[in-house]
Amino acid sequence: MRPRVLRGLAAAAALLATTACSAGPEGGAAAPAPTGPGASAFPVRLADCTGRETTFTAPAARIVTSNSSALEMLLRLGAGDRVIGTGFPPGPGTLPADLAARGAQVPVLGRTGIAKEKLLGSGADTYLDTFGAMDLMGGAADAPTEAEFTAAGIRHVFLLSTACAATAKGPRTDLAEVEQDIRRLGALTGTGPKAAELVTAMETGTRAVTTALRDLPAERRPGYFFFDFDAGTQQPIALCNRQVGNAAITLAGARNVFADCDADFRPVGWEDVVARNPDWIQLAVRDRGSEAANAEAYGAAERFLREFPATKGLAAVQQGHLLRIGSEATTIAGTRNADTVRRIAAAIHPDLVAGGN
Repeated sequence: MRPRVLRGLAAAAALLATTACSAGPEGGAAAPAPTGPGASAFPVRLADCTGRETTFTAPAARIVTSNSSALEMLLRLGAGDRVIGTGFPPGPGTLPADLAARGAQVPVLGRTGIAKEKLLGSGADTYLDTFGAMDLMGGAADAPTEAEFTAAGIRHVFLLSTACAATAKGPRTDLAEVEQDIRRLGALTGTGPKAAELVTAMETGTRAVTTALRDLPAERRPGYFFFDFDAGTQQPIALCNRQVGNAAITLAGARNVFADCDADFRPVGWEDVVARNPDWIQLAVRDRGSEAANAEAYGAAERFLREFPATKGLAAVQQGHLLRIGSEATTIAGTRNADTVRRIAAAIHPDLVAGGN
């Protein structure tokens, strides 16, 4: 699995996996990050799923991000000037247009994972780790130990929505961990009020959808397949129930046809996709940086499904139920996940949910 998935993740600045070593709803009893008027109060204590606490007595000032997920959250919070480096730098179109120019100014410490020596010698006071236990640092042996982080004066903080998928205790069916990550980053950067604003907007958007779908019977939840076209077509990669994309699909009133897969992503066979015969397929291509290039990529993904012997007879293909929604807004944890919920819901339940664009 990993070589194929890694190639795909690198191309999108790492399509992210699921639930972190978390102190959230599934991860254990950590004190929640402060929110509201007192959200910038210090000290701030954040815990991961092992119970390890990280304390901030003042706002983080020199932050390194492992990839574009944490970077995008920090840019949204107005804390992008604190980021002194990143791994898996955002490619063209990975960041929304309003953040792309600022994101491009962040020094690149590694085109994929950041080498241990470079990370420890970066001068960072905080490392935001999207990957955790996943083997995306260029090899688990190359990741610094907690003792090495401490010796270098770097506080090691996981994104709850993405790292340590193996420790998740259940499927991801809502955006609670994403919202908690935004609050946590707001707390450690002293931008709590902005974090609360972003989370409120996400909650408002998803609540509108779930309210509209509250009486939707199970039989009206269509089967849905996330087709990761850029991960390769010889062997499809299933989006599983520990990935944040599963939450977006579920909240939108669909049924992920690979929701029985207890992982983030997993290689499957086309015969598995055919056996589950999805009602809808998301043509999840990665942003090419322009509308024309994106349209070409979506067209290529659609042509493949219509011409490939194993898929051309699928219900979704025959009925034209092919959604053009990019990978990044679905699988990279952030505020755009809420927008994806509405876009999917408006497409598959137009009688209940108004326009998703």
